[in-house]
Amino acid sequence: MGRLLRGLAAGGQLRVLAADTTDVVEEARRRHGTSPTATAALGRALTGAALLAFLLSKSPRERVTLIIDGDGPLGGLVAEAGVDGAVRGYAKNPGAEARLREDGKLNVGTLVGAGELRVIRALAGGEQFDSSVPLVSGEIAEDLAGYLWQSEQIPSAVLLGVRLAPAGHVEAAGGLVVQVLPDAGEEIVTRLEQNLAGMRGFTDLLAELGLEGAAGRVLEGLGLEWTDLRSFGYADDAVPLRFACRCSREKALDALAFFGPAEREAMIREDGGAEVVCHWCGEVYRFSPGELMSLNAGEVRCPDCGRLWYHKRADGVEMIWPEPVCSCGRKVELPGEAGPPSA
Repeated sequence: MGRLLRGLAAGGQLRVLAADTTDVVEEARRRHGTSPTATAALGRALTGAALLAFLLSKSPRERVTLIIDGDGPLGGLVAEAGVDGAVRGYAKNPGAEARLREDGKLNVGTLVGAGELRVIRALAGGEQFDSSVPLVSGEIAEDLAGYLWQSEQIPSAVLLGVRLAPAGHVEAAGGLVVQVLPDAGEEIVTRLEQNLAGMRGFTDLLAELGLEGAAGRVLEGLGLEWTDLRSFGYADDAVPLRFACRCSREKALDALAFFGPAEREAMIREDGGAEVVCHWCGEVYRFSPGELMSLNAGEVRCPDCGRLWYHKRADGVEMIWPEPVCSCGRKVELPGEAGPPSA
């Protein structure tokens, strides 16, 4: 299981977050079958989402989603995380690959390409804040640092890394964010910049020294002190991180309700049922003809255009067409207590 640490340095002038996401990224690699460079890109995005969730969220119910929309062969990345420690994500073209850089390292920037980074913050009350910045390099760490400065006005150093073993599995993955707090002394910023300039790759430090050792090297001479998280209910003095999806068999079956009866009958006739694959985690859900036919009971569709007006989900939530008139112009008529919407 992954873990996240919080701390302060330079007597409280620097805020520090560090995450070991080795197990999280390995689970994503296994589920999505990513190529080596796609694994590195997705791993950085997953780690970045976890760090941003703890930087930006104010409530345990909030979530942060990163959408990295580049024009490279990867096709884009999506990663989501919350302060509950659950992280999930996917690459649009998980098998895409790029040639190694001249220094022999995985070429994440070329695989991602140029484009846009979007950060979506879903708040506990249902509100959503969506902001975007151009990608700086496609290497993801620099792009997140650029976002924190342009959108949040927070000067930050962001370091992300993924190392793969020769056999292809994830050997080490993680990240570090160091934020310069208001009124930080110039000498503190200078020392941090010197440490960063003289540092060899963060991925190598992470693999060789572990999370605490790598963070200590980056903040050498700046008095790094980790926050005791046991007082917040975390048994191991760290926030546990895990790859976890919110999909379920019930949700997958509900998704099939948006196919019309004729389309579902075609699935039964041609495929003997239906298969739904969650794009977030790769989980496969298969449904029998009887399960597909059960969706016909209780649903109401427009007699003219076939649009779904009413469906009761497996969890009991009623999905109701929100307008009194269908998109085709016919008056909506709903069953029983649901009644037609008010004009």
